[in-house]
Parts: sequence; structure tokens; C-alpha cells
Amino acid sequence: MDPGPGAGGPTAAPEQAPEEPADGRRFAFPSALTVLVLVTLAVWALAFLIPPGTYDRDEDGAPIEGTYHRVESGQSLADRLNDLFLAPVNGLYGIQDLRTGVVGPDLAGELYGSAGVFLFVLAIGAFITVVFATGALDLGIARLAHRLRDRGALLIAGVMLVFALLGTVEGFAEETLGFYGLIVPLMLALGYDRMTATGTIILGAGVGVLCSTVNPFATGVASSAAGISLGDGIVLRAVMWVVLTAVTIGYVVRYARRVRRDPGRSLSGFLPGDREHAAAGAADPPELTALHRTVLVLVVLVFAFMIFSVVPWASALTGDATATPYGFELGWSFPQLAALFLVAAVLVGIVARFGEQRLSAVVVQGAADFISPALVIVLARGVTVIMNNSQITDTVLHSIEGVVRGTSSGLFAVIVFVVNLPLAFLIPSSSGHATLAMPILAPLADFAGVSRAVVVTAWQAASGWMNLWVPTTAVTIGGVALAKVGYDRYLRFVWPLLALLAVLICGFLVAGANLG
Repeated sequence: MDPGPGAGGPTAAPEQAPEEPADGRRFAFPSALTVLVLVTLAVWALAFLIPPGTYDRDEDGAPIEGTYHRVESGQSLADRLNDLFLAPVNGLYGIQDLRTGVVGPDLAGELYGSAGVFLFVLAIGAFITVVFATGALDLGIARLAHRLRDRGALLIAGVMLVFALLGTVEGFAEETLGFYGLIVPLMLALGYDRMTATGTIILGAGVGVLCSTVNPFATGVASSAAGISLGDGIVLRAVMWVVLTAVTIGYVVRYARRVRRDPGRSLSGFLPGDREHAAAGAADPPELTALHRTVLVLVVLVFAFMIFSVVPWASALTGDATATPYGFELGWSFPQLAALFLVAAVLVGIVARFGEQRLSAVVVQGAADFISPALVIVLARGVTVIMNNSQITDTVLHSIEGVVRGTSSGLFAVIVFVVNLPLAFLIPSSSGHATLAMPILAPLADFAGVSRAVVVTAWQAASGWMNLWVPTTAVTIGGVALAKVGYDRYLRFVWPLLALLAVLICGFLVAGANLG
């Protein structure tokens, strides 16, 4: 999931950070919240220099190419200071006046803020925390790993597949930090090295997040900011998930077999005692109880129902974006999904016999654990409010329009992927990155004749690809620390896969843009 850089999930083990230098000075990259505060101030200042302008809009609210024109802002210094002061508030529940387009907390019109997404993040945080509190999910993965302990390649593939599936549907990432204590000894016992364990965990979950299908923290937030359904583009993302997950599993398995045949080819090397691990030394996890099985079934059913509720089935099955929805389609969005996960959290708590007080405490704790990504979304949306009220959003859009004008659909999709790579480094939080970038990128798709769903896919692929290796993410830097693998050695291990994934991603984006 996406609690933000440096945060762990409900089962995350504490990071083993490198020791501080003797003089106590060590550079630490700012948190996503701090970065967005700085971005807010920078955008507010730039609004004094960027001329205001606007496009004419069609009946769907999309900008019409070639209609950009300059306008008078009419904002006084007091108005601009008020926008800066109220940016987080407007980012949560700002209302856009339909006549003037101005956003403010006390206006009448349509909701512009991210209140729906904010509550959805808290709701799914409550649900996931309740599930982890039952012990069902982590014990289920532990049982799988132990059962496959005598079949090394199958163990690697099985664990990576489960992590990738969890990553694509609910952003499972930081939670993997809790599994190093289990996976590393198992891999060593089977004749592999610590790099094999590191790749199994980081790349398994990471490729799932990269190819998110309905991940609420990536696809969900980006789709909302782009003004499309969570289910739009799910077919392309699902095919990407199958292919890229298979390629990533094959890459790790190939490396693991090479190391077992010739330990001297290990990129991580072996620590004292690593080669003496015996399979018998791996503790046998407790058996899954009837309660654990029931909880796991409920989790599968909840996420399956979420997918069913958001997919535009008529469009997906016919290939016609304007197809009349089938009678069974629900067309749910964030308000309904927030309610779904709150009800599911209570249901799991009742099944687990938590009792009223414990269930209430866990739900509140889960929402509290996820307040960081929720606030990131609010701050990022506040930046777009400043741009909207100062009327510079369309000016920025117009400047980029000249770059993509005349490009092919496929090239445009690849450009979106490349442009988002440095943004993903600066803002490791996928939620904040999506909320900040989509209001600019999504309308560009209209100019290029590309589905906005392709832009969402390109954006999340860039975010996921970067998070496989950048040192600003807890999943990567915390993972290599827990596995006791040097970060430089991890980079040597992963860079050929990164290059291959980048080529495959661009190929899928070109195909999606041309077929969409």
C-alpha cells in the first residue's frame, strides 16, 4: 500500500537503518508531505509570473484544442494569500462555482476537493488493519512458503505471485517488510542467497504495484483525478500484469538457479553462517484455523466484488467506450467503495470475534495509520486549487500541448511514461504524485486522441518502475537493510530487469494507445 515513504504497513518490521555518522549529520530525503508543502509554495509563487489563460470546453468539460486564450485573473494579493492559506482545506472539500470556476470552501457548485478519496483511503486502511489483526494473511503466506520449502523454484514463483496479486489489487508493498525474517532463512536453507530473497520480496510486490489493476492508492486515486472510472483500462493493465509478472518471476528464478549451481556467482555474497542453514531449521508455522480460512475467503470476496463493482463491463467486453451499460453493472465510485470497506472491516471483526471495544480500536488505528497518504492526497489537490483559481492550469497545459501536438498516439503514451519518472523520484507517494500530475496529464490525452486510461496506466507504470529501485522508498531501502544486502549490489542485480521492464512497458503503452 501507499502509507508514504518511510512508513510501514500493519505487519512491517522495523527498518534497520544504517548507523548515523559520528558527527550526527546524514542527509535524509524530505517526506512526501514536506515535498508537497514546498511544491505548494513554489506553485503559488510561480502563479505571479505565469499568465492566466483558459481553453473553451466541450459538453464533457474537456478542453478543445486550439481554443486557448489569455484572460485577466482579477485576483488581488489578498485573494492569492487566501488561496495559499486555504489550500489544504480546499484540497479536502473545496467547492467549484459552476459559473466562475473558482474553488472555495463556502461556495455552491460541485465538489472539487478530494473528500471522497480521502475517506476511501481511511476506510481501506481500517479494513486492511483489521485483516492483519486476525493474523490470517501473514500466516497464510507463511504456510505457503513452508509448504513449498523443498521446491525452490516453485517457492520463489509462489511467493512472488501472491505478492504480485496483492500488489495489483491493494498496493501491497510496505507490508512485505515483515516477511524478511521468514523468507531469508528459507532461501538460504534451499541453497540460494540473500539477494534471491530480496528479489523475491521487493520485485514480487513491486511488479504487482507497477501493473496495478484496481489498486486504490495508485489506479484509484489517478483515475479519480483524471475524471474516469477505476475500471477504465483494466484489460490493458491486467495483460501487463500477467506478462510483466511472469518476466520478473523468470528473472529471479534464473538468478536463483545460477547461484545454487555456482555460489561464487552470488551478487550479495554470504555472511558467516549463511551456508550452514538447514531446511530443518526453518520453523513450521502454525496450521491455518477455520477462522483464518474464513477471513482469507472474505478478503478474496471483498476485492473480487470491488473489481466487479467498478468495471464498465459493457465497454470492456464489447470494446466500445460508448456502449450502453449492462443491467448488472453497478458503476460504483469512491463513496460506495469507502462504505464497502468499512462494512467489510466490521464483518471481518465480527467473524474474528474481536468484540466491540477491540474492533472499534483496530478500525480507528487502521484509519490513523493511513492518515499520511490521505493527507498527501489533500495537499496535492490543494496545489491544483491554487493553479485553478489563478487560472494558470490551462496555460501550463497549453505550453505542453505544443510538445505533444503532431506526435503519434504511441509516442505520446511513451512521453507520459518518461515525464513521470523524475516526478516519481521527487514524490515517492503514488497518491500524491497522481493527484498532482493527473489534472495536467489527463487533458493532454484528449489533444493526442488517446484514452485517459492509457495516461493513468503510463503514470502508474512510471511510479511503480521507479519504486523498484529508488532509495527514497521504505520498501527498497528498508528491504535491503533487513536482508543485509548492500544497496549498490541490489542495483547491480536489478538493473537488467529494469531495462527489460521499461521496454515492455513502452510496448504495452504504444499498443494501448493505438488500440484504445
